[in-house]
Amino acid sequence: MNPPTSWVRRDAAVVWHGFTQMSSYETNFPVIVERGEGHELIDVDGNRYLDAISSLWVNTMGHRVPELDAALREQLDRVAHTTMLGNGNRVVIELAEALAVVVPVDQPHFLFAADGAAAVEQALKIAFQHWVNLGVKGRRQYLALGNAYHGDTVGSLALGAGGFGTDLFDALRFPVLRTPGYDDPGWLETAIRSIESHAHELAAVVIEPLVQGAAGMLTALPDDLRTLGRACRDLGVLLICDEVATGFGRTGSLFASEQCGLRPDLLCLGKGITAGYLPMSATVAAGHVFASFLGPDLSEKTFYHGHSYGGNALAAAVALRHLALFEEKGVLDNVALRSAQLRSELSGRVQTLSGVSAIRQCGLMAGVQLAPPTGATWGRSVCAAAVRRGVLLRPLGEVVTIVPPLTVTSEEVDRIVAVLVASIDEVRAG
Repeated sequence: MNPPTSWVRRDAAVVWHGFTQMSSYETNFPVIVERGEGHELIDVDGNRYLDAISSLWVNTMGHRVPELDAALREQLDRVAHTTMLGNGNRVVIELAEALAVVVPVDQPHFLFAADGAAAVEQALKIAFQHWVNLGVKGRRQYLALGNAYHGDTVGSLALGAGGFGTDLFDALRFPVLRTPGYDDPGWLETAIRSIESHAHELAAVVIEPLVQGAAGMLTALPDDLRTLGRACRDLGVLLICDEVATGFGRTGSLFASEQCGLRPDLLCLGKGITAGYLPMSATVAAGHVFASFLGPDLSEKTFYHGHSYGGNALAAAVALRHLALFEEKGVLDNVALRSAQLRSELSGRVQTLSGVSAIRQCGLMAGVQLAPPTGATWGRSVCAAAVRRGVLLRPLGEVVTIVPPLTVTSEEVDRIVAVLVASIDEVRAG
């Protein structure tokens, strides 16, 4: 498949793509999408690609889902957007009510924004002000894990462990208490010791439950996370669970925290919340956190924070219908089946390849760790070879990520793995 050069040139002339070196953009065979059908994307030349990265982990049920299209059109006949600052909107209330029944948070209240990093940023500010509102001094520190990634705003960037060129911004980042990530066998013990030693100064502990996705799909055991959550609760430290990537079925349950028995004080949601249709995120606060902000009108206890498009009505309508589709379509049952199939096929057909050192998977989040010869880089080349074969994959350094839609079929899983094997063989052969 050849890149549609005229569109690529027009693109490069006016668009600045994130995480992309624009000087080499045109030579890296970008796909210029015109439309989507089911689990496939179709470019401006009519070439079709299986979207095996769910359009950067956001697309849960494919493109042009009839039920979601209808929900969006129906809401358009009412209103597209109204501010949530001091006023409400019917469909946003209905969405919050529906989410309140299923999120692993006690007495939840929802503060909506437009992307995951904003949800994390809100959680940081809420945790900080919570202690101020209670009159507790000195709770200004955060504990975050090695390899963590929580977004690209300055606050969420500070929580992250670096990488992706972010070291440049160290001067803007606030210091955090950093303990090892999930790739360290002693990560749990070290984290608990640090929480015990610093509980009096911690505003919150921030984790990605089960999977550190951007770190290359590093995984943790549910029991270890349950132990960490218990330690936070016993020591009176707020727990923030960043489920921007792991939420909405991606790990096999609606939320990864459920598998770990976690009841976070603050929960961050994004990516799959609207099935990849529209930008939306939410910070979910437990009742005791929310209550600390209640006081006289215009008082210092008020949370003076909000976004112009927070609680967008169109996004809320799609998110509400999307939530109902999980049960109607048996989505989590499909995730269980296809996760097991993907695990089996990766183990039998990919793990044994020369040049593959590890495979990490949780639900429909998988990473294939490549081991190229010294001085070589394979990640981008393998994914480019896959795209030429009609399957969209994306590397994280030398890790090829596989994050298909939750409604992916058995035949599509076979196709993804077959293309990955062929692409690795091509790159390995030089």
